[in-house]
Amino acid sequence: MSNSSVMSLHYHKLGRGPNILLAFHGVGQNGESCFLPFAETLGEHYTIYAFDLFFHGKDKNADLDLITKSFWKEIIQNFIDQNSISRFDIAGFSMGGRFALATLEAFAEKIENLFLIAPDGISEHPVYSIACRFHPGRQLFKWSMERPEIFFKAADAFNSIGLLNTSLVRFTKHVLNTPEKRQTVYKSWLAFRQLRFDMKSIHSQVKSHNVRIYLITGKFDKLLTSKSVKPLADLLPENQNIILKSGHTQLVAQAGAWISSLFE
Repeated sequence: MSNSSVMSLHYHKLGRGPNILLAFHGVGQNGESCFLPFAETLGEHYTIYAFDLFFHGKDKNADLDLITKSFWKEIIQNFIDQNSISRFDIAGFSMGGRFALATLEAFAEKIENLFLIAPDGISEHPVYSIACRFHPGRQLFKWSMERPEIFFKAADAFNSIGLLNTSLVRFTKHVLNTPEKRQTVYKSWLAFRQLRFDMKSIHSQVKSHNVRIYLITGKFDKLLTSKSVKPLADLLPENQNIILKSGHTQLVAQAGAWISSLFE
């Protein structure tokens, strides 16, 4: 039975296929804006439930300090109970990779395919660790979000010493160029910090449950480097480590086209 007291997330229902896909978007997006291309290429194979994650889309006013794995498991359990879903696949783009991996950990026995598209959560950037792991860093992060001109100068400095690449700095300035966007990133980074994963444990779990992980990255993606996904890429068969001729922003659309080839 479902627990009606458990928090639920808003979702966009796309496609009309007989198979179920739960999809989790990137930072600054919502479920529909991210995965609408999937409806065009995968809508006959999947019914896609594209969620608005916390602090985004219809759930942007979420009042939460920390998302734990157990809390996330309750949310997804409630959703699949309410919709009578017994088996499903997962897709996660960028930030949504953390939620895809958390769903895999909780429900591996119900999953056949996991599509990780330029995913966050495989390794952790030093800047994220500084901003979120320790109390002084979190205080500095909050202070800098309230003074974006100083934050941007720091980003430029990190770029000059090679800690951040130019494309990442440009992307960071875009996603932080309004007070609302800065609040979204600040809340998300802090609230999602417990969604951490050990890739060897993940790999062992998928092997025991016969789950196929497809790691899909873009050859021209400057935001997600090959180094950041290496802990998982090294564990996967070559035909499940997919590199498309794409940058970051077009990768979901191209990934949808590639995934559709699996079902032809």
